Parts: sequence; structure tokens; C-alpha cells
Amino acid sequence: MGAVSALGSQWERKPDQAHATQLLELLAFGTTRKRDGLAVAHALQDWGGTRFANAGREQSLHCIDVLRPNVDRAVGLLSECLLEPLFDPLEVEEGKQIIQHQTVDLPPELWLGEALQMAAYGRDQALGQPHFCPPGAALDHLTAAGIEGYWNTHFMENPRELVIAGAGVRHDTMVRLAEQNFGHLQHVDHPERKLSTAVYRGGQCNIPHSSTNPEDNEFIRVGLAWPACGWHGDDLVATCVLQTLLGGGNSFSAGGPGKGMYSRLYRHVLNGYRWAESAEATTAFYNDTGLWGLTGKCVPKQATNLIKVLAQEAIRLAVSPVTDEELDRARNMLKNNVLTQLESRLVLFEDMGRQVLTYGKREDMMTTCKRIESVTQEDLMRVARMSLQHPPSLAAVGEKLDHVPRQDEVAAWFRG
Repeated sequence: MGAVSALGSQWERKPDQAHATQLLELLAFGTTRKRDGLAVAHALQDWGGTRFANAGREQSLHCIDVLRPNVDRAVGLLSECLLEPLFDPLEVEEGKQIIQHQTVDLPPELWLGEALQMAAYGRDQALGQPHFCPPGAALDHLTAAGIEGYWNTHFMENPRELVIAGAGVRHDTMVRLAEQNFGHLQHVDHPERKLSTAVYRGGQCNIPHSSTNPEDNEFIRVGLAWPACGWHGDDLVATCVLQTLLGGGNSFSAGGPGKGMYSRLYRHVLNGYRWAESAEATTAFYNDTGLWGLTGKCVPKQATNLIKVLAQEAIRLAVSPVTDEELDRARNMLKNNVLTQLESRLVLFEDMGRQVLTYGKREDMMTTCKRIESVTQEDLMRVARMSLQHPPSLAAVGEKLDHVPRQDEVAAWFRG
């Protein structure tokens, strides 16, 4: 069980709040006004429990996985950690040091995702500002008092966008515990919580990056992205089918159809070009907007060729319908992925919490499967054509970026 809240890095509107969300993820389930962080860990250990926290651009998740007889105590501890945190200055400073150490080891694929966000929306928009602290960035602006104020504004005083959920627990039990531990929260309307809808622009962002793994530095990562609908869009499911149909992976994958080796990026890119180390379709969805795109890895001198190949795959979707066989395989794989993941109680809890926070209700799996099954060839072509009417966003990450073309050159490939 746990809490899903509308706390994300898009709310870091002030210079002294940058990367506060990333720091709060590290401070989760730490010292409270009643016990220190070690006592919290020992309590969970005694109850057969673990804890987990994750923060993104729009939402945060705090979860406790515990043996069923200890549910009441675990929800009480959850409320203590969320409603009575003690942001100790020493722990805040330790968290800042951890962030700077983590930054060095973050994989280049993660930085590529960051670069695509910045290229698509621009740093002056909430969804375009970096979520993770870049290497070498100073965090002196983050203080215990500032973190506490940020937490109070965007979590404590925002219960309308807080969902308490549980999997493997009776619903009436969860309702009772939620009311008992969180029912007293009062909502406060803050001007800081008003955001304008992000506008897709389409630009370029190259991030020079040296990995701690020398083998990684032999390659660069490149990506193209276009606008997609958000969580409330009519083409959400079609975009997910599109991603599954494109699929992808790396050149060393092994397995059969279940690994996606019959997807387009495997057949057309990884099996067709020996210099392509990886190729993969990606999506990123938010409340009002989203992105879908194609990413890949190669040696620096092949960067332009890889981007051209990825562009060709995007254009192919817009100009010719997929085959019945491809569509059936993509729909079945997506249904399989959804249903298999929901066998995990952790994923089930997260699915319920995020759906209720986003939509105000939870859609059952039969309805989701019917929506996947209803996607047609025409839907996929429409999604691709609508996206390609916009200029592409281009991103690259690596040590040697001299061979990466300019965004205006790539955009010219799509005109007409």
C-alpha cells in the first residue's frame, strides 16, 4: 500500500527549488518527528516490510510492501513518514552529496530521455526543464527549510491530488485506514500550483557525456521524438500499440517473438545495419501532452545514418498501412505485457493509484484489452501523420557529437 501524489519536478518553478523532487525521493521514509530513519527501517524489518519511493515530472509514489497482519501499523508508519517528516539539515546535505555521486553513474540512455524532453519543450517550460541534476551542477540552493516548504505546498496542502491505494488489502479496510490517517488534511489553493499547458516546439539538445564505463564511451545515443496525446487523449492506446509494433532492443538480444524480435526496428534496423547497436521505440505521457519517438546507439561516425534510418521508419508508418500480421502481433504483445505486469502486487497498487489520480477511477483490464483490440491500421497511420506534421525533436548524448546533424537538416527530410 502507499500514496500516489501530484508531486513532480514540473512544480520546481523557482531557482531555489531545482531538483528538490529528486532530493525528496532520497529523503523518503527517513527521519520523522517521532523516530529517526534507522528506527523506521527497523520497524519495517520487524513487520516483514520494505519501502519504495519514485518521483517523476508529474507524480510521486511512496509505497510500503508488508506482511498482511501488519497492514494497520504500516499505514500508520506511512502517514508518519509523509505527514511528519523531519527534514534534518545534516540528512539534506547527505542527500545532496548522494545526488552528485549518482549523477556520475546515471546511464546515457537516461540522459537521452532528458535531452529529448528539453529538445521537445524547451527549458523555459515545466516539462522541458531537467528532472535529474546534471553533472557538476551546484545544489547549494537546496536547504532543509526550502525542502520543507516545497513539501508542504505540493504534498501536505494538496490532498485533492493524493490517492491512498493498496493491493492485497480489503477495500473497506483501506478506506478506514486512509480516513483514519489522512482524512484530516485540509486543501490550500496555492498560486504556485497553476501551470500553463506545455506547448510542443521541436528543437535540438545535445548533451556531452562521459560514462564511468569506458566501453560506453565508444558509442553515442541519438533520438527523434514527435508530439503525442496525453493520458486523456483519444489516441493514447493507439500510440501504445504503435510503440509495441516498432519495438526494438539491442543487437545482442536473444529470444523469440516474446522478446519483440519480430518488431519493425529489429527487422528493419538491427537486422539490416550491422553498425546499429540498438534501436528502440519510446513514449512519454503526461496529463495534457506526450511524446513518442525512436532512439538508437551507434559509433559516432554513423550518427547521421542512424538518424536517417530511424526517420525512414517513422515516415513508413505515415505513408503505408501496417500488415494485419504486424498489427495482430503488436496488439497481442501489448495485452500480454499489461496483464503479465499486473500479476505483481506492487505494479497493481501503482496502476490503481495512478489511474485514480489521473482519471478519478480505475479501468478494468477487460476494458483495456478491448480498447487495444479496437486499434486499426488507419489509427496508426493517423497518429503517425499527425505527429509528423510537427518538426522533430533531435537529441544526442555521448563524448563525440561532431557527426550529429542539425535539427533543421533533419526537419527538412520530413517536408512534404
